[in-house]
Amino acid sequence: MTKGIIVAGLAGGSGKSVVSVGLTAALARQGKSVVPFKKGPDYIDAGWMKLAAGRSCYNLDPYLMSVETIKASFSEHSQGADIVILEGNRGLYDGVNPEGGYSTAELALTLNLPILLVVNCTKTTRTVAAMVLGCMKLDERVDIRGVVLNQIATKRHQSIVSQAVEKYTGIPVLGAIPRMKRDIFPMRHLGVTPHQEYEGSEEAMDLLAETAAENLDLDRIMEIMAPVGRLKKVSSPVAREEKLRIGLLMDAAFQFYYSENLEALERAGAELISINAMTEPALPENLDGLYIGGGFPETSARELAANITFRDSVKAAAEKGLPIYAECGGLIYLGESIELDGEVYPLAGVFPVRFGMSAKPQAHGYSIFEADGENPFYKNGTEVKGHEFRYSTILNWPGDSKDLALAMKRGVGFADGRDGLTVKNVLALYTHVHALGTPEWAKGFLNRCREMATERSRD
Repeated sequence: MTKGIIVAGLAGGSGKSVVSVGLTAALARQGKSVVPFKKGPDYIDAGWMKLAAGRSCYNLDPYLMSVETIKASFSEHSQGADIVILEGNRGLYDGVNPEGGYSTAELALTLNLPILLVVNCTKTTRTVAAMVLGCMKLDERVDIRGVVLNQIATKRHQSIVSQAVEKYTGIPVLGAIPRMKRDIFPMRHLGVTPHQEYEGSEEAMDLLAETAAENLDLDRIMEIMAPVGRLKKVSSPVAREEKLRIGLLMDAAFQFYYSENLEALERAGAELISINAMTEPALPENLDGLYIGGGFPETSARELAANITFRDSVKAAAEKGLPIYAECGGLIYLGESIELDGEVYPLAGVFPVRFGMSAKPQAHGYSIFEADGENPFYKNGTEVKGHEFRYSTILNWPGDSKDLALAMKRGVGFADGRDGLTVKNVLALYTHVHALGTPEWAKGFLNRCREMATERSRD
């Protein structure tokens, strides 16, 4: 029987990532088959969960996906697992409106999963019981079955808080994470540092697994997990046509890919070819398309700029008509340059855009766009929900926003309420999309890839 639980917190930074990643790693090292999930639009925490479990982590987002799609994805991907661990986001009841729409609590009710609540106990004792009690009473349908105390200073601190929580709420305290000398998840930009850029990520994972094993009651946590129900699979069958070779920039600069997006491409007939933009001399030959996800090209700008032959190969491929879909960090890479601390780093030069970086977010949250201009992948009138998270700025762009292919109905976009730079078979945009919420994405991208492959075979 597959059993599951949601690790939630009272707020962002409460310590739920330490608990969820550590718990996943500890149980996986016991030989359990653990399937990780992450709630909301998040690539970085999902990457750490994937590293901990040794298998793909899947995102469940009530804003981007229908309830039926969430249930089907959860059911399908959890099949055959011993344990499912879903990491929430922000606070348990935090949503897009005062009613908590699209919150972790709402997702827990959708999936009928119990909550393991992580509470930051810095400079507080009995008040922790009041916070837990408040979470219990705000929506009594939400099933909080255990509490983990985080940032515990001393054994006495742990004892007082544990006794108070159990006395006033009746919920067992199933672990206490001590205040750690080392910040395992240092914050940067939009969240914690991605594991691909983290020096010593394997050692950090060892520490997290050991911390969880030593400070969490793993047996009791497994006991409070709930059985995971089964639903009918809804995945489309794998395409029987000849495979399309789709390049995928996958390195320290570009790591923001939903597992579901990659699966959607494979099911629609793609063979994915991972490519390191910093070390490989050029794009592989005979590619049918290129997908460049988001990431942090600014932290690898020097290496990306130094790889001149690779940058030139990307620009040449775009000029020859190779279908290219680029999101956020991918959009930046296709620009002319990025300026950091007064130094300019040349990039692929597909679009005449000079980028910079701001200390403050330039776009942060969910977005909606409608395709109303000429572009290679989306039919006019297609409305897409996505999300934007960026600190980059446009220092110079000689274009006209009227020529951008996408109209923003919610969010910022590239310029003047629009998004989507295009040239030939390239579409580059700031908005990230999720394949399960936007099935048109994989279909539209691969349809153009197949069309171009057919044209090349005729030449």
